[in-house]
Amino acid sequence: MMLEVKNLDVFYGNIRALHGISFEVNKGEIVTLIGSNGAGKTTTLRSISALNRIHGGEIVFDGKPITNLEAHRIVRLGISHVPEGRKIIGNLTVLENLMMGAFIRSDKAGIQESLEDVFTRFPRLKERAKQLGGTLSGGEQQMLAIGRGLMAKPELLLLDEPSMGLSPILVEEIFDIISRINKLGTTILLVEQNAFMALQVAHRGYVLETGRIVLSGPSAKLRADDQVRAAYLGEIA
Repeated sequence: MMLEVKNLDVFYGNIRALHGISFEVNKGEIVTLIGSNGAGKTTTLRSISALNRIHGGEIVFDGKPITNLEAHRIVRLGISHVPEGRKIIGNLTVLENLMMGAFIRSDKAGIQESLEDVFTRFPRLKERAKQLGGTLSGGEQQMLAIGRGLMAKPELLLLDEPSMGLSPILVEEIFDIISRINKLGTTILLVEQNAFMALQVAHRGYVLETGRIVLSGPSAKLRADDQVRAAYLGEIA
């Protein structure tokens, strides 16, 4: 097992955002967390990355407890976070943004190899390597955010709302990229409001409601569940 989240509690002030949630991610999987706005999906990823303080419970990665470690140590252990809203640096070039993703690394040859790998996956980024990140289209910025995450050479990639604000055609392209990244060996924990697409690419999923996991199982089972179909897939149960 690559990631174990056990009885995780997180508060924002006096507001309890996560109510003792537990889930796991096995090596080689895509696991998705789905749910409505405010369900706790982004909070969960931020807690794993040490961007939120954990008030109770435990997070274990590759058999090692990582609860409330510093964020840079989380990255060094092999977890890379592509945040909601992309958070690229608009006044840096595409190349400079990508190199920011390799800040923990000192292996120059390996960094160059990772850069060429990103450019192979995202040819548009190579074409725009000297262009400022803020001038890219929404789809290109999402590709840049994912590419930056991959520059850390992660074992586990956390993806937060990668389809947000994209056209249907670009959504298809982004999810195809996610699937290919996984097939090449990267384990992925995916937070996504587009439950239909998330459950198409994921092996398993968990449904969050107001900070609690209310349903879990293989993606095919969740796609067939009447509650999921009615609440998240836009179908009448």
